[in-house]
Formats: sequence, structure tokens, C-alpha cells
Amino acid sequence: MTAISVFLASKGIYLLTFILLSLGVAGMIVCNNYLKKLICMNIMQVAVIFFFLCLGQKSGGTIPVALDGALKASEYINPLPHGLMLTAIVVSLGTTGVGLSLLLRIREKYGSVEEDDIIRRERKV
Repeated sequence: MTAISVFLASKGIYLLTFILLSLGVAGMIVCNNYLKKLICMNIMQVAVIFFFLCLGQKSGGTIPVALDGALKASEYINPLPHGLMLTAIVVSLGTTGVGLSLLLRIREKYGSVEEDDIIRRERKV
């Protein structure tokens, strides 16, 4: 049992990332509701953000601020992935807002956000 605990403690976040990414991809494929697809897209974005933040970490590293005891670059954590992921979060919020506004327009036009209903109504026209 300790081997599983050690594995989850060291690599558990990668397992969580893989599960979230798989859940998002499966939801995008399986769901016919566009709102659910938008939620699954957000889940995939969170998984990618987790992955990049995990890559930016290192054991024994400290924040990239000049400290008295840490003078070597190898002792600091790289701030670039964290800055990029802050930008990714802002882009994610923007795409979610645009997606929700498009869903409102789709519901106004077709009366539904179900893919099957929209395809059926488009074929009638």
C-alpha cells in the first residue's frame, strides 16, 4: 500500500490531469448539448493549465525573488509557465463568455441548444 501512496504523492497531479483531460474529450465527443460541450471544453482547459503548472515546479526551488541564501538560477522556480497560465486563464474566461453569448443566440434562433434539434431544424429550412 505504501507504493501506491508514494506514487500518488509524487505523480498524482499528473493522474488528475489525465483524468480531467480524458473527461473533457469524452464529454466533447458524447454530449449533444452545446452547453455541456462548453463545460467539457473548460474542463480540458483546466487540465492543460494544471499540466503546465506542474511542469513549472521543482522540488527545493524557491520563488524568483532575490534572496540572501539563494544566488544560483537553478535554485529558483521558472516563472514563465505561471505567467503563461495566468494569460491562459484570462483567455479561457473570454472564450467561455463568447461561447455563452453564442449559445444564447443559438437558443433564440432555434429554441434549443441540443445538436440534434438544431440539425433537424436546419434540414427543414
